[in-house]
Amino acid sequence: MKRVTGIGGIFFKTQDVKQMRDWYSKHLDIPVEEGGYGLFRWRDDENPEMRKSTTWSLFKADTDYFAPSTAPFMINYRVENLVELLDTLRKEGVRVEDKIEEYEFGKFGWIYDPEGNKIELWEPIDKPFEQS
Repeated sequence: MKRVTGIGGIFFKTQDVKQMRDWYSKHLDIPVEEGGYGLFRWRDDENPEMRKSTTWSLFKADTDYFAPSTAPFMINYRVENLVELLDTLRKEGVRVEDKIEEYEFGKFGWIYDPEGNKIELWEPIDKPFEQS
């Protein structure tokens, strides 16, 4: 079983989400979607007809989404089989949250590294590129 297959997203906290989003858009040309996040689209080398993405997103400084971690960031890793990976990690002694959340774009689970940083694992539902 492959474990991590790539970076699914990079999330970090900020005091002023709009100001930071505007700064990153203006100076680094990070594309900001309607929902307020950046989405980098790419194709898989092994399966180029599949569209994939990496998300860049800012969160308010007081968000509890990263809790109980106190880190100002969270990395989201793409995985192939979330349920199997979480079971394996539990058996290896990794701290794993009991919940899994499912959405139309995939499944999410969370683990913690030895320093207590929360890590998001995402089993995406990738779709083929539409032919024009």
